[in-house]
Amino acid sequence: MSDEQSQTPDLHKARTTKASRLSPIWIIPIVAALMGAWLVVDNYRNTGPLITLTINNAEGIEAGKTKIKTRNVDIGRVEEVKLSDDLSHALVIARINHDAEHVLVDNTRFWVVKPRVGREGITGFGTVLSGAYIQLDPGDSKTRKRKFEVLKQPPVALDGDEGIRTTLVGQLGNSLRVGDPVTYQGYTVGRVETVEFDEASKQVHHQLFIEKPYDALITSNTRFWSAKGVNLEISSAGFEVNIASLEALISGGVTFGVLEELPEASEQPDERYQLYANEESARQDMFSKSLEYVLLVEDTVRGLAEGAPVEFRGLRVGTVRAVPWRFTSPERRRGDDFAIPVLISLEPQRLGGQHKVDIDEWQQRIQSEIDNGLMASLKSGNLLTGALFVDLNLQPDKTIKLASQTFEGRQVIPTTATGLAQIESKVSTLLDKLNALQIEPVLSGMDNTLDQSETLIRDIRLLTDSLNQLVNNSELQSVPANMNQTLDELRETLKGLSPESPAYQELSQTLHNLNVLIRDVQPFARTLKEQPNALIFNPSPEQDPQPPAAKP
Repeated sequence: MSDEQSQTPDLHKARTTKASRLSPIWIIPIVAALMGAWLVVDNYRNTGPLITLTINNAEGIEAGKTKIKTRNVDIGRVEEVKLSDDLSHALVIARINHDAEHVLVDNTRFWVVKPRVGREGITGFGTVLSGAYIQLDPGDSKTRKRKFEVLKQPPVALDGDEGIRTTLVGQLGNSLRVGDPVTYQGYTVGRVETVEFDEASKQVHHQLFIEKPYDALITSNTRFWSAKGVNLEISSAGFEVNIASLEALISGGVTFGVLEELPEASEQPDERYQLYANEESARQDMFSKSLEYVLLVEDTVRGLAEGAPVEFRGLRVGTVRAVPWRFTSPERRRGDDFAIPVLISLEPQRLGGQHKVDIDEWQQRIQSEIDNGLMASLKSGNLLTGALFVDLNLQPDKTIKLASQTFEGRQVIPTTATGLAQIESKVSTLLDKLNALQIEPVLSGMDNTLDQSETLIRDIRLLTDSLNQLVNNSELQSVPANMNQTLDELRETLKGLSPESPAYQELSQTLHNLNVLIRDVQPFARTLKEQPNALIFNPSPEQDPQPPAAKP
């Protein structure tokens, strides 16, 4: 038992010696190792993924400095910038923060923010001092993605903006540029986001973004057309000038309108729309039901252009489609060699009831009107521009020669001479009559009359000169003074012939005596008159007068 007691202290002592070998200094490395492991795990958990951005030009982007932002918040940084294997573009390797990893989806967009000068002014001016950075616009897709293409231009609208996107299809002549405005009645309501060319259809596809609340205007009845800054149109209706907004005046753009005339408008927009050249072309598209006819015009078609109106008694019922139309067709007859075929379309929808038009009924009605004397003529719509339009009217009194004729499968509407042609005919007839007049004798007589008139004018001029010389003669100018002097002397002389003067009384006595003498001489003068020889012979005694005998 003593042995057992002696062995127990030895065992206790051995255990104490073994435990004393674990020094407290090992606590520090163990804690450091644990902290390092925690930092590695935390760094792994908090380090975001690497993404690859494809860009054509890496101007302004620097590894380790260029930041990636969204809504002006840093969410990443560029770590490496290098060239692609084929040297066609640059690759930007960037790391996105772990808390922003969820924005890396299929429709996320990237673009470089740097100073730009555009139609809206200077943008990105703040990057002059801070340097360029890459902007991120989060998408709403559920598909994860790690490789993206950097946009060449900043997007027009962000995914957070409210509105709708629609597609326009147009020809190259109506192509738009990214950023061009979309206007409605002069107000900018959207922008052109993308422009893509389809090689198969030879058409350009434009994606538009329409802001809210203007997106309610995009319905099945909406039509889009190019917005020119200044649109000047000269037609038979006269001059028409449309001026868009100042922005459209500088850069063009596209505008749209809602055609209320179309029936059954749907509030849901179409997937794609046609881009028209102008508003008139857009409105023409709503007349989907039409009838085509041909006019064989024997007068001049100068001033008649494609798109000119076709009217019936002042109401527009159609449009000119082609001038001329198939001019070299073999169906042209010998008698019509000089007639010019013009293709027109009659559009009954213009008269109302667009969705209730029976095209067969209208065709029969027009044929009946042709049989009753419906004829076409070209009339001047604008004397200033010389533009013509087609006028339809009933003229049953005229002979219809082409009532049943067709041309290239289209019914021919008879034509009559235009008012201008009738005026030209009357003027030509008047000129022929003027040519038939004997003008030369009249002109010769007028020449003689002019010569005589010139001679008379010369004589009058000489007479006038003589009168001027006579009037300017000093002797003649003294005549009035001499006459005044003579009159004064005569007045003094007449004062001496008054009834109280002796000369007047003596003259009166002389006249009295002369009167007495004349009375005394009268019997002697009578005797000499009756008997001239009375001075030589005694006068014969006078016989008493005998009364005439009475008639039985």
